[in-house]
Amino acid sequence: MKTPYLLYSDGKGNIFEDLTLYATGRSGWDAMPVPGEDWIPLPNGGSLYELPGRRGIGIDVETGQMRLCDKGWAVAAFIPPAHTGFYLAAYETAPDAPTLPLFCYTAAGWQNDQFWVPATRIEPDIRQDCSGYDDKKIKVGAQSLLESYPHNRLVKHLMENCCQTYNCPAARNFSLGRWECPIPVSPACNANCIGCISLQPDEEPIVSTQDRLQFKPSPEEIVEFAVPHLATAPFPIISFGQGCEGEPLLMWETIRDSILEIRKHTTKGSININTNGSKPDAVRALCKAGLNSIRVSTNSARKNIYTAYYRPNNYQFEDIVESLKIVSAFGGWTSINYFVFPGMTDSIEEVEALRKLIRDTNLKMIQWRNFNIDPDWYLGKINVTETGDAIGIKNMQQLLQAEFPTLQFGYFNPPIERIKGDFQLDFAH
Repeated sequence: MKTPYLLYSDGKGNIFEDLTLYATGRSGWDAMPVPGEDWIPLPNGGSLYELPGRRGIGIDVETGQMRLCDKGWAVAAFIPPAHTGFYLAAYETAPDAPTLPLFCYTAAGWQNDQFWVPATRIEPDIRQDCSGYDDKKIKVGAQSLLESYPHNRLVKHLMENCCQTYNCPAARNFSLGRWECPIPVSPACNANCIGCISLQPDEEPIVSTQDRLQFKPSPEEIVEFAVPHLATAPFPIISFGQGCEGEPLLMWETIRDSILEIRKHTTKGSININTNGSKPDAVRALCKAGLNSIRVSTNSARKNIYTAYYRPNNYQFEDIVESLKIVSAFGGWTSINYFVFPGMTDSIEEVEALRKLIRDTNLKMIQWRNFNIDPDWYLGKINVTETGDAIGIKNMQQLLQAEFPTLQFGYFNPPIERIKGDFQLDFAH
């Protein structure tokens, strides 16, 4: 494909193409050309942002030289769940530019009457596809759950806050009685992540994208709706650990008691935890109770990069490695929720560290998540001025698949049917 043209915004919500510049991408701190084969049409559910105080960097169509677009602000794309971006938007930031909110900022361009992004669909599961949500059915489903569980604080939180206020895809699926049901449990956390989406210090220039859970749910509240979901939903999963809470392992006793009680009533479905993996002993206790899978979030397989971002309290990087090893030893499914930052994630040093992590933990899956953070702000916060040589996200994925043929790539926690071997399950039917 021919390289698409650069996009810019007039600051009033209008986006234009600049026919004198081809779009570029960003890796680490550097702008660079994007291979033609890496561009795909902006997927349904994607959107475009203007980037105030930033000028897009393009390639002059006549001279082939890079230069700034001085017609307006730079533009980036949000690519929807199930897709992973290969390049960030390339721009130059003015000294007085505001810090960007906690979204992903993928490169974008315009060609043949449509928007394009350098990305891939990494996940076949349709569970969060925009086209699969019917707002009327969601509203009816949410109201039905609120009426069915009138005294359940967790159902109220999931339906009124997550589903109807923040349009959380997992909570919306719960309202429709399908697939993965979120179960937030912890109002506290033992990390101080720079890009935390549920709690930001007052002195920071950004705000959290949603409010954190304010109470500690009881096992009874969890079991009350988790059992019916597992018993009746197609490809059912319940997942402790959500974006609207702190660290679920701080409530591991509640989770353990819930799992034990749930399994007295149904053997169906998968029980998962999304976590920072900070408490290996708690993870072991949960595995003994019946935990099926774990997803450990990380921005890096390198201790120094991890620690600079997570700023952990009373745990260290080695603990998250141990937690993955424990679940593997119990025969459970292990994933990492891998925050993809082109230029950092695919740096040679990072790739080597990731290969070691995969081997050491017998990792089953990488969920290639786009990192929702202002790129300049992030690199500044973790004090990275040089990201090192990078091999490209696409190339990195191909090399890992060749070296680890059983390692699965995706974006979501797989249901038990997929874990047990039918990995190419037709989720559309």
